[in-house]
Amino acid sequence: MQQAVIGIDIGGTNIKAGVVTLKGELIVECTLPTYSKNGKEALLNKIEEIAKNCLEEAICSNFHILALGIGTAGFINLEGEIGSATANLPDWKGTPLRAELEKRIGISVYVDNDVNMLALGERWQGAGKDLDHFLCVSLGTGIGGCLILNGLPYRGRSGFAGAYGHQVIQMKGVPCTCGSAGCWEQYASVTALKRQAAEAGEKAWAERPSLLFDEMRADNKKAQDLILQYTEYIAVGLSNLIHHFNPPAVIIGGAVTEQGDILFQPIRSFVQKFTMDGFADRPDVPILPARLGNKAGVIGAAKLAIARSKA
Repeated sequence: MQQAVIGIDIGGTNIKAGVVTLKGELIVECTLPTYSKNGKEALLNKIEEIAKNCLEEAICSNFHILALGIGTAGFINLEGEIGSATANLPDWKGTPLRAELEKRIGISVYVDNDVNMLALGERWQGAGKDLDHFLCVSLGTGIGGCLILNGLPYRGRSGFAGAYGHQVIQMKGVPCTCGSAGCWEQYASVTALKRQAAEAGEKAWAERPSLLFDEMRADNKKAQDLILQYTEYIAVGLSNLIHHFNPPAVIIGGAVTEQGDILFQPIRSFVQKFTMDGFADRPDVPILPARLGNKAGVIGAAKLAIARSKA
């Protein structure tokens, strides 16, 4: 019987899951709505159901499951408990996720932050496949990050490393959900881009940012100015991180990165402008889009399960 693991990626909107072989092949996958507003117990029940369905699918395909890896939004301590969580997952804070699921499912469970899992997935099968060290940033509802060192996420003292979205880039700036103000994610997340479009009087662009990029490609000056400002905000935070970590490469994830060079070219240009000599040039530090799309979290969670079960 062949060996495999289960990877689960818990988001505020959807839960993505799959059975992944030890070589990184995704052989079973599914996506279901999270319905997080139904509460913590309902969410735990859904994760349990998904995991058990994956177990059954694996057995039917003649695979033995070694372990379950989970990536979830929020800050996850080293014991697999939710140290804090976003409003997208109400009552999630304090949940002993690893212990609870091991009790329910009967196999080893390993839990980490969702952006750490995105980075680990990209390291294993994506844009970071040939890199032992790189910086990963995800632009979404907020901004999360991960520093990959020697092929693994750096987790810090409590497991909470990577809260890059909460570096302050504007004193007394836009209030943030963390309780501070002027945080990077209030300027460079997709949520921030939507707010900036709404403030410019463009409701349609605020509701569907892809339309904003379409208008930019059509040489709409207002759209061009908005995107230029947005990419400048992204570059400010990236430049800070490049000065901190001096990474050999930067990988950026999140759905907005599907816009390609229209997003990445100005980011690269601004990063060169904002960083000191030698940090991002001679030779240029690659700033790359993530490759795995919405599968990255599942594949990364699977890799976590493989690495921890062999430890």
